Amino acid sequence: MFPFKIAKKMPVVFYGKVKLQCSKGKVKINAPIKFGMIGFGQKYELFKVSKKNAQLTLKGLIVFNGHVQIGLDYSIYINNDAVLEMGHLSSIGANGKIICMNSITTDDFARIGYESQLIDTSFHSMKDLKSNVTYEKIGSIKIGKYNYIGGRVSIMKSTHTPDYFTVSSNSLLTKNYCELGENVLVAGFPAKLIRNDVRRGWEEEDLEGLLII
Repeated sequence: MFPFKIAKKMPVVFYGKVKLQCSKGKVKINAPIKFGMIGFGQKYELFKVSKKNAQLTLKGLIVFNGHVQIGLDYSIYINNDAVLEMGHLSSIGANGKIICMNSITTDDFARIGYESQLIDTSFHSMKDLKSNVTYEKIGSIKIGKYNYIGGRVSIMKSTHTPDYFTVSSNSLLTKNYCELGENVLVAGFPAKLIRNDVRRGWEEEDLEGLLII
């Protein structure tokens, strides 16, 4: 997928076993090329034992804008003509799931917890029987910079988040939350505003030092 001068530096590393269902798509890196900058199945979390059931279907395009971590036992599906774009030091934790039928973007330092999922489709169109309106089954997802998203969060189509946004574990995101502004905490099923003027202590953490190989 890469020219030899890029491939020889091995910027993408698969840790452990992965079932590659399809590799007809493309990979693009918009950053200085270094060894191991994108890790599939990387053991960067507390739990280190894999179930060895990771799978990747790449029919469309993945764009990496820097170093990215994808945790153990991931399931990723990128459809034809779909684009998954991940920012510098964005991540999705162990047992994470990404289904991209159109467009999913995670900006720089968008950290998504274990067993979370990003799905930009409802798979089937839905129809309002009273108004006869048919709802689109495919949308887009845009996750802002410095987002701290807990474990087991479902991020569905039409979800847009602002920068410095925090989501409690076991929440459901289904809409545009940008009007809430930065430095907010949401939680619930579906998620609602819980608290203003709060955010992860990004300035106190050395993510560059801890996570870059």
